[in-house]
Amino acid sequence: MSILKVEKLCKKIGKKEILKDISFEINEGDILAFIGPNGAGKTTTIKCILGLQRISSGKVLIHGFDIRKDFVDAISLIGCLVEEPDVYMYLSGLENLKIQARMYKNVLMDDITRVVELVGLETRIHDKVNKYSLGMRQRLGIAIALLHSPKLLILDEPTNGLDPEGIKDLRVLLKRLAKSGVGILISSHNLSELESFCNRVCILSKGEIIEESSIEKIKSMDENKYILKVDDSRKCEKWLLENDKIIDEQYLEVIRDEDEIALFIRNLVMNDIRIFEVQKESMSLEEAFMKKSGGEKNDKIDEK
Repeated sequence: MSILKVEKLCKKIGKKEILKDISFEINEGDILAFIGPNGAGKTTTIKCILGLQRISSGKVLIHGFDIRKDFVDAISLIGCLVEEPDVYMYLSGLENLKIQARMYKNVLMDDITRVVELVGLETRIHDKVNKYSLGMRQRLGIAIALLHSPKLLILDEPTNGLDPEGIKDLRVLLKRLAKSGVGILISSHNLSELESFCNRVCILSKGEIIEESSIEKIKSMDENKYILKVDDSRKCEKWLLENDKIIDEQYLEVIRDEDEIALFIRNLVMNDIRIFEVQKESMSLEEAFMKKSGGEKNDKIDEK
């Protein structure tokens, strides 16, 4: 079922078109990597989804509710952490959660306990937030976003300040939430981390979507690249093409389609070259992003 549906979203400031016909969808259990180079429109899109910026044209539907026409119903289904969490530094983590809980009708102490355990703040929840590290404040922000059991979770750079263990815990948490049916939109410059737990990707460039697909599909868009382990890579030079390369004494990297790789391997075998391993390589998400965006870096957006 569709949790978030963005249809032909456009945003203009004066005569300048910031977003052009943005359309994508997040279903139950999806974790969407929302990425783009500096100035692409990521932050503006997120703010339009949250009703924080006026939409020039198009629709944003949250579980069927229009963010403009049914704002209260729509926004009640969203949990978000955009940039750094907005918390009271002189209060404890627990006091912050209790204040946030008052904004919702049916959030009880049990819900507070649940989210504290989810983000791993049990031992520090009574400490004042000004004693927290940046990573701990990020955890508190995520806990606040989850208080009311949202259908859609939006996270902008959630790994900021997290140590490797914290990042691992976040990955496990997001996978668990997705498995329970929550739809997740996550924006981050850490593409290798996104690749490890997202199932879909949406790439923005210059205010337009240039790719929306599964992670696996976008990683397989490149030429068919194969890594071969042989007894002596130098003996293979005769059959290498311009884009092929010798990695070291035993490993080759070759680009062939399926029929061509079979013929290439046959030629090697017929010439007494021993082949120990053939592995088809796929692009990393970062490589796929660089190819799609023309080499622009995936930085945080600065078009507020």
